[in-house]
Amino acid sequence: MKTAAIYARVSSDQQKEDNTIASQTAALVAFASSHGYGVPDEWIFEDEGFSGATLVRPGLERVRDLVAEGQVQAVLVLSPDRLSRKYAYQVLLTEEWLRQGVETILVNAPQSQSPEDQLLLQFQGMIAEYERAQILERSRRGKRHRAKQGEASVLSAAPYGYRYVRKTEERAAYFEVIEAQAAVVRQVYDLYTVQTLSIGAITRRLNELGVPTRKEQSCWERSTVWGMLRNPAYRGTACFGKTQESTRQRRSSRAVRMRVRPPRRGARTQRETPRDQWIQISVPALVDERTFELAQERLQDNKRLSPRRTIEPSIVQGLVHCAGCGYALYRTSTHSSARKIYYYRCLGSDAWRYQGQVRCTARPIRQDLLEDIVWREVARLLEDPTLIEAELTRRL
Repeated sequence: MKTAAIYARVSSDQQKEDNTIASQTAALVAFASSHGYGVPDEWIFEDEGFSGATLVRPGLERVRDLVAEGQVQAVLVLSPDRLSRKYAYQVLLTEEWLRQGVETILVNAPQSQSPEDQLLLQFQGMIAEYERAQILERSRRGKRHRAKQGEASVLSAAPYGYRYVRKTEERAAYFEVIEAQAAVVRQVYDLYTVQTLSIGAITRRLNELGVPTRKEQSCWERSTVWGMLRNPAYRGTACFGKTQESTRQRRSSRAVRMRVRPPRRGARTQRETPRDQWIQISVPALVDERTFELAQERLQDNKRLSPRRTIEPSIVQGLVHCAGCGYALYRTSTHSSARKIYYYRCLGSDAWRYQGQVRCTARPIRQDLLEDIVWREVARLLEDPTLIEAELTRRL
C-alpha cells in the first residue's frame, strides 16, 4: 500500500462556515481508501482561510517538509485550484514533489500524461488564476465604492482607542470609542504637544505607569506611540486605501549575509500610497484638529533635526551586523574636545530599546577603522579577478 498525504484548502471565512473544507477532506479520504492509499490521520493537512495566490500556508508548508523528508509517496489534492490559484505555483509544487519521487494526484483533474490531458490541466490552472484576478478586482471596486459612501466596514481594523462594531440589520458598522483607551490616546498627545516629551520618554512613562496595551500582554514600543501620533483617525477621519500590495524588492538580507537560510515568505508586501489617493471616512474624534496638527508639525521637525538623520551616508551603512548576536550595526557619533567621531554600534547593546536590559555586550567600532578594513579588502578583490571568479563559482 502506498503512503499518501492529503491537502485541502479554503480561502474565505464563508467557505469555512459552509464547512467546505470538511467535504474536501472527506472526498479525498474516500478516494484514498478506494485506490489503495494509506493516509495516517496526522498526514491530513488543511489550510482554512488562506489564499491560493501564495505558497506561505501552514498546512502546505508541512506537506512540503514531509515530502522533503521522503516519508510520503503521493500527495492527494481535490483539484488544481485547491493547490494554488496560480498555474506557475501548481507547476512549481508538482515539479518539486516529482523530483522527490512523489506523485501529485489531482482527484478532479485528468490523471493521464497524454498531451491532451496535460493541456486541459494547464487550461484549468490558467482559468483558476484568471478567476482569482476577477474576484480581487470586483472586491477592490466594491470596497472603494463603500469607502466613498463613508462605510467603516471597509477598514481593516479599529486602532487603539476604538472597538469595531459589525453591521446589523438596524445599522451600519461603526467605530465605538473605548473610553479608557481614549484617555491614554489624549494623554499621549498632551505629553507630546504640550509637555514636549520625546517619543522615547512617552513610551517609558506608559510602561512605568503600567498602562495596558491593546492585548494587555506586551509592553509599549516606540513604534506604537509614533504610529498613534501619525494616525488621522484620532482627529476624526480614518482613511481607506493607505497601503497597496506590491512586489518586494529582492535584496541580500542579514540572514543571507550570515549564511543562514531565510524563512520562506511571500513575494508581496504592503507599501504606503500617496495621500491624495486616501479615502476619508468619518469616525469619532479623540483629539481636536489643532492638537493633531501640532503633533504632525513636531514629527516633521524631529525628522528634519534628528542627530541620527543620514546626511552623509557611509560605505557600509545598512550592510554590517554583529558577529555576536546578529543584530544590525547602526552609525552613531560622539564629540571629543576637538571633533565629532562616528562609531558603528550594535542595536542589541542599547538598553533603552529593551526596557533597560541589554542583549549584547559588544563594544562600538570606530567608523574610520572599520571602513578602512572594508575598503582595503574590496580593493584587494578588484585587483585580483581570480578571487571574484572563485567566489562566484562557490555561490553557483
